[in-house]
Amino acid sequence: MPQPALLAHDLVRDLGGRRVLDGVSLTASPGHRIGLIGENGVGKSTLLRVLAGVDEPDAGSVSRPAGLGFLHQEMPFDTGSTIAAVLDDALCEAREDLTQLERLGEELARVPEDDPGHPGLLDAYGRRLERAEERESWDADRRAALVLDGLGLGALAHDRTLGSLSGGQRGRLALAALLVRRPPALLLDEPTNHLDDDAAAFLEEQLRGLPGAVVVAGHDRAFLDAVCTDLIDLDPAVDGPVRHGGNYSAYVSEKRAERERWERRYAEEQEDLEALRHAAGVTGHRLAPDRGPRDNEKMGYGHRAGRVQSQISRRVRNASRRLEELERTRVAEPPLPLRFAAPQPAPLTQEGLEPLVSLRDVRVPGRLALSGLEVSATERLLVTGGNGAGKSTLAVLAGRLAAGEVRRRRGLMVGLLTQDTVFDRPERTVRDTYALALGPERAEGVPLVRLGLLAEADLDKPVGQVSVGQRRRLALALLMARPPRLLLLDEPTNHLSPRLCDELEAALGSGPGAIVVASHDRWLRRRWQGRELRLEPGEGQPEAVRRSAGVSCGDTG
Repeated sequence: MPQPALLAHDLVRDLGGRRVLDGVSLTASPGHRIGLIGENGVGKSTLLRVLAGVDEPDAGSVSRPAGLGFLHQEMPFDTGSTIAAVLDDALCEAREDLTQLERLGEELARVPEDDPGHPGLLDAYGRRLERAEERESWDADRRAALVLDGLGLGALAHDRTLGSLSGGQRGRLALAALLVRRPPALLLDEPTNHLDDDAAAFLEEQLRGLPGAVVVAGHDRAFLDAVCTDLIDLDPAVDGPVRHGGNYSAYVSEKRAERERWERRYAEEQEDLEALRHAAGVTGHRLAPDRGPRDNEKMGYGHRAGRVQSQISRRVRNASRRLEELERTRVAEPPLPLRFAAPQPAPLTQEGLEPLVSLRDVRVPGRLALSGLEVSATERLLVTGGNGAGKSTLAVLAGRLAAGEVRRRRGLMVGLLTQDTVFDRPERTVRDTYALALGPERAEGVPLVRLGLLAEADLDKPVGQVSVGQRRRLALALLMARPPRLLLLDEPTNHLSPRLCDELEAALGSGPGAIVVASHDRWLRRRWQGRELRLEPGEGQPEAVRRSAGVSCGDTG
């Protein structure tokens, strides 16, 4: 039985007086796994809710397979329900398949082949058998145990109530229930939240094995690369959302080639504009040779001069016409990618090549144990490991946590991007906060909107009224506009679109000063080319790994 496709046509959805979806169409055929990407607020979650039927569109239509699965933010069970009840619900379709196959088989055994009801029974048995094979119903109980183990829930007792689980455990249980059920189409919103590396890899393998369509919204570039057969970029474009074939790596390659074509066309047009301005302006003043007639050519001078003036005038008119048309249709200048501004001159010191910071015998109970660590002036250091270890390392380097012997260069300027960004004056606008923190000269030299981290519409909102992600983007903008000698970043790719994550990684490679990053981002970690400090849980000493002699992140390829 062929799996049905998920179809959406010209979807429109307005929320809070703002048009979030404007004529979005989508076809998700069986076997295709489509990733929705784009900036925060472009409508990824809204589109999923409309596709699932949780929200109704203001215009347009959706045709969805019966039994479509949607990963909700909250599970459709009360807190008193048990893990066993959730699994029973997920397994009920498979168990119903087996029950009905047994019943139909018994009826077929009793009804003779020449009985008028036999063909109908045989057809019903065939359809149920096909459905059971698609759902792998015979293997459902074993699959349930496998999925729970793969998502890190295998050790939980099945009589545990949902109310006794953490938020992350409840989210993984909801995901497990969908994988056990194997619906004909699956919608997922940020499915790798709360998953460690092993669980994320397990989820990727499971999704690649599903026969139906999958539509997923996410910022996890490693997940998008491993799972997706297509990507839909929901960022505003002239012709609406753009669909790209292939995984995230293919998308990055396509966007890089597109950017190169844009830059090349812009440069060529600028050359043409300069030549046409010269032809229309400078040449226009030369309407005749800069000499008078000689005695032997006085008779033909007026005729030839008139012909030359006519030719030049025609060229000037043609150049002016072409200049006007090109200025009307020329492409916009490509926006600058996210980059660090030039640093302010550092004061002269006598410390030469000494480390910016050195740590000795640093201990944070339950989180961190470092016998020693030095950070050079051009360091690129990635800190990975158990929860809390990276954050504690950054806090010690920043001087916010006294936990051992810490030596810093005199006058060292340190910048720290935390996950819980707070500003002292929440009533100030984003624009004013940026300008007052940097000073008017620096703020004018590095305009906030040019960094591409915040939309123009958000700049005049009070800092206290924007989202956590927007406040983090403002904090990151301040660090990029005035980079410190030592930059410490805690999970810097959180709340950024995949495009901005790629640009930030490239900027880290070429940025000034020393940069230390604590991150669980699998894509960033795989491509890091500097030094890595891996803090293993439960061990007294970290494992330091130098993957490359280079000191930069990889490019966006």
